Amino acid sequence: MKPRKALACAVVSATVLAIAPSPAGADAAGTGNTISFQQRLQSIDGLGFAAAFQRATILRGDRGLSPESTRAVLDLLFDRETGAGASIVRTGIGSSTDEVYDHMKTILPTDPGGPDATPAYVWDGNDGAQVWFLKEAQKYGVRRFFADAWSAPGFMKTNGTDIQGGELCGVPGTSCASGDWRQAYANYLVQYLRFYRQEGIRITDVGFTNEPDWTASYASMRFTPEQAADFVKVLGPTLRRSGLGTELVCCDSFGWHHQAPYTAAIEADPIARRYVATHAGHMYASRPDTPLPTDKPTWMTEWNPTGNTWNEAWDDGSGWAGITLAESIHQTFADAQANAYVYWVGMSLGTTRAFIQLPNSGDGYRASKRLWAFAAYSRFIRPGAVRVPAQVADPLVKATAFRNHDGSMVVELLNTGTAEVSTSFATDTRIRHATTYLTDETHSVERVSDVRSRGTRLLPVRLPARSLTTLVLRS
Repeated sequence: MKPRKALACAVVSATVLAIAPSPAGADAAGTGNTISFQQRLQSIDGLGFAAAFQRATILRGDRGLSPESTRAVLDLLFDRETGAGASIVRTGIGSSTDEVYDHMKTILPTDPGGPDATPAYVWDGNDGAQVWFLKEAQKYGVRRFFADAWSAPGFMKTNGTDIQGGELCGVPGTSCASGDWRQAYANYLVQYLRFYRQEGIRITDVGFTNEPDWTASYASMRFTPEQAADFVKVLGPTLRRSGLGTELVCCDSFGWHHQAPYTAAIEADPIARRYVATHAGHMYASRPDTPLPTDKPTWMTEWNPTGNTWNEAWDDGSGWAGITLAESIHQTFADAQANAYVYWVGMSLGTTRAFIQLPNSGDGYRASKRLWAFAAYSRFIRPGAVRVPAQVADPLVKATAFRNHDGSMVVELLNTGTAEVSTSFATDTRIRHATTYLTDETHSVERVSDVRSRGTRLLPVRLPARSLTTLVLRS
């Protein structure tokens, strides 16, 4: 049998070519590629996905999915050895009076008669299978749960319905015969959190609006930046008085640049600023290529590549493939300096851009390369990690690097070019163990090498064309 090191170095796929002792000050053979594990950039809260709008009911088996398939999909989403190891789940706070697929049921289906009247809350312990889903996620160690409201109940809004936009009665610029519903809506959100707490689930983060600058045919509600800051000053104190410890997130604009005015309005108001813990934006209308104007944590909380087909490819030029998602995650962390990445959605039906396709009825499922692009980051970059500086001279190679709490170091190398790249990186930390994982058309976070040494500061790597290489290092 060959020695382990020799066998590992014989692997032809993406791999650390060798890690032998190198002299102090080695400069990666003049490449200009460096990784500084002893420095720190932003902290990382995690990577996750949404499971709102009844998606969890399908996975639970309500339409015939077998228990075996349910467990297999849960493993794909959450298992840290064989799946994505997701660490954040985003759920939906309902506003509809029914619970058909794509609707989320409200806990206050009946208008109490005014904002000061006693509400008759209704809780079914199910919440569109979201309670079940979060309990399953907890079994895998997930602790970060973000509940987001797309709309208030219709009777609290200017248009009288939870769909087609409309505004919350009482925010500046509105006038409703029914009165000012701001405090009632804040109480409503806190009561939702209390229902989850009684189920043994702590919602760690809550948002009161989703895409406040977009009117949708489904549940939606509009806020201007000034109106959002105004409502924060009602919800923030209410949330704090509850003692639940849930942090406030705002405002999930439909574009990253479009979120900036919301963030700026909150930052400019000393009271509102006090209560918002995290600023969040989506990336449909504009990409996360610059930081938001705040020193608070920022999250990219929703995106998928739009399209009208189910796609399982890694790299087919469609814009829906796995490499597209890998580029999105890289940009979010490297350019926007965000602290979390949350995808839309984990699992869904039909011509979806979800990670996993579920059947409308019966058994079976299919996984896309988007899942494995996500897994290459999420499985290894854990909550509490910090991003560290990584410089690469080749503009076709995208590099990010991270240091986890447990001492492991992670380097993500995305070769966007059409040719293989052989290069090396100089580090400020001696590396004694390097495990390499490859994701491309024929590999799905596949371990392709495992190398030990007495300690080196030089990391030679070979990066196949159009591939994502993940290095997990230990000193």
